Amino acid sequence: MGIMMEEIVNTLKTRSRYKDRIEHIEILPSKRPIYGELKKEFSPAIKNYLLKKGIKLYIHQRDAIEKLREGKNIIITTPTASGKTLAFNIPIFERLEQNKSATALYLYPTKALANDQLKVIKEFEKLSGIKVTPNVYDGDTPPSKRPKIRGTSRIIVSNPYELHQILPWHYKWQKFFSNLNFIVIDEAHRYRGVFGSNVAFLIRRLRRICAFYGSNPQFVLSTATLANPIEFSEKLVGVKFELISDDGSPKGKKYFILYNPYFDGVGTLSTHQETKDLFLFFIRNDLQTLCFTVSRKMAELIALWSKKELKESDPYLTDKITAYRAGYLPEERREIENNLKNGFLKGVTSTNALELGIDVGTLDCIIISGYPGTIISTWQQAGRAGRGSDESMAVLIAFQNPLDQYFMRHPRVFFDKPHEHAIIDLANPYIISGHLMCAASEIPIKLADDGIYFADNAEDVLRALERQGLVQNTPNGGVYSGKGRATEAVKLDNISSDIFKVICDGELLETMDRTQAYREAHKGAVLLHQGETYIVEDLDLKNSVVQVKKRDVDYYTEAMKTVDIAILEEIKKKEIGNLVVWFGDVEVNEQYVGYKIMKYDRVIGMERLDLPPLNFKTMGLWFIVPEDVKEKMWEERKKDKDIKEKLNDRSEEDLMRETFAGGLHGIEHAMIGIMPFYVMCDRWDIGGVSTPNHPNTNKPTVFIYDGFEGGIGLSEKAFELITEIVKTTYELVKDCKCEDGCPACIYSPKCGNENKPLDKKGTMLILKKLLSMMGIE
Repeated sequence: MGIMMEEIVNTLKTRSRYKDRIEHIEILPSKRPIYGELKKEFSPAIKNYLLKKGIKLYIHQRDAIEKLREGKNIIITTPTASGKTLAFNIPIFERLEQNKSATALYLYPTKALANDQLKVIKEFEKLSGIKVTPNVYDGDTPPSKRPKIRGTSRIIVSNPYELHQILPWHYKWQKFFSNLNFIVIDEAHRYRGVFGSNVAFLIRRLRRICAFYGSNPQFVLSTATLANPIEFSEKLVGVKFELISDDGSPKGKKYFILYNPYFDGVGTLSTHQETKDLFLFFIRNDLQTLCFTVSRKMAELIALWSKKELKESDPYLTDKITAYRAGYLPEERREIENNLKNGFLKGVTSTNALELGIDVGTLDCIIISGYPGTIISTWQQAGRAGRGSDESMAVLIAFQNPLDQYFMRHPRVFFDKPHEHAIIDLANPYIISGHLMCAASEIPIKLADDGIYFADNAEDVLRALERQGLVQNTPNGGVYSGKGRATEAVKLDNISSDIFKVICDGELLETMDRTQAYREAHKGAVLLHQGETYIVEDLDLKNSVVQVKKRDVDYYTEAMKTVDIAILEEIKKKEIGNLVVWFGDVEVNEQYVGYKIMKYDRVIGMERLDLPPLNFKTMGLWFIVPEDVKEKMWEERKKDKDIKEKLNDRSEEDLMRETFAGGLHGIEHAMIGIMPFYVMCDRWDIGGVSTPNHPNTNKPTVFIYDGFEGGIGLSEKAFELITEIVKTTYELVKDCKCEDGCPACIYSPKCGNENKPLDKKGTMLILKKLLSMMGIE
């Protein structure tokens, strides 16, 4: 395979169809294994398991075992396929062998991964002879089997959603919780943003119940590489952690290609069509290929287009290709996974459902169609190819948006960049409120004892719940007194308790909060659910119901909004050179004004919307652009040919005002586009406003705010990293090859003003002046 992989790379580099689109090829060298010796040897049972599996411990596995033996909590951040699972399974089985009453809880973000890991645990039990009776306990577990699992299983595999439903019934789990020694949280980087903040309080509720039953379990977090692993783990769980990051596993040589359909600034084929062509190129060259797509629909379409083309040219390959996504039946997914593993399938298109550690064997090539939003996900996806010492290839195909194009222009930044910060915010009063209600329904709350599990503002939130009649103060503490189950009012994926039901032909499809409903379920929207497309026929705001009809369409929709913002309170400010940046409470008024109808990456139509405004309080940062920056920008900008021509018909004052507003608007869009470079979020998670004269400051001001009620820590992290963000924003705009702005730099897909006014040169000039004010030349 070694020579063949190099030959295929050379073919791509020399064939005219591909060579211009290759922006960069990074060769990641092979790496030999580094083994580690333990201070104290294993029991015969564990030795026997390792012998049968032919396992020799890598240094990171040794380090994890030693720390867990010492009673520490650990976070393991070594790469995909480095043997993280073994690093915690060994010490957990060791403890469960020594203590016949001890139990362990494993939490996974998906059912597929939970079932996959159950096989690994069962194999460990069988080969070692250490009886732990492992079982999955989730929403699919039959009620008749649940009591036996609770009573006999010493390792239970579940997920946060099921744990949320279990905790109110903790008295049924007394035996398990009172002996709980370990809690494993795998793929922990998935728990960020709103979901992460909710899971953080869910884990605190679990710790509180364990303390009630007299146990104090150790925590094991397994995650992709993060910029802030200790901060993240301690916020997620609320206890001290030790970092295990020194990877000892072997690696084969990997060719990592950055491939840009928009190398000329235009792009003759869309990213999706380029993806299909490369997918077929690798399959025809006998490389087993997994292609990650940004949506379920695209996973289906790329597989469909590929089969159609192969039917004409290489019919023997048509049944060697399939799509894979979360909506498939479990038996269908297992069959695809097995056919990948045994080599029958040559090509699979998938959403990030296969990004996680599901065992599909060794793959030759990974295609990542569109930057998946984080460096972490990119490397996890790329890591699915070439497990062990095999050579492999990964190709990242860019979309025409700011981050994708920034990485194409700055390959060294992509390959050398530290990973993102995973943000968990513990101060959102709306999230705290829901979990205090749940905690009060589980065990009466006494903040004198329970304050360690909740945030500093918990007392104020608890008093508010008492005033609303949702918690009643009793001699034993605060007790939940609302109607219905508290857990039903708290959705782990949402902040708001204002939940909309999506209904199709009388059946419930899914739920979403009000902001999601405005954005994704307005009348006329194409709603994607488990790979199927639905058209929204009605959005009933009064009764919180979305009515949809199943329709097979080949387009999608994107909502557009205008935003007003008011400063409520300044919480902190900092001066960077001569630039002052503030962070604080803001009130946002969002008006959804219309939506675009999109096919591939192109707009094919636009429709207007008439919805009442959305008002919410959140957190944001803002900075003022001094008037003299406007004047200096204009002195340079008016020398340009396009401005000189416009001055024939318009006044200088009018043009200066429009150019300056367009420059501020461009900064707002580009900063939002670059934010996920630093903070793990989607560009829809943050919003922005720019204005030449804001009523609260009476000056030109740019705002960036959290798109969630109460805030989730995104703009606060941006406030901390503002110097780097302004610098990267300038590089993004400056290096884009377009003349007047495009989706790769200052255009935004969600702009309600139809991306007007925008002025790319004005944006660059203002950013350059801001950097100068900050002391950066």
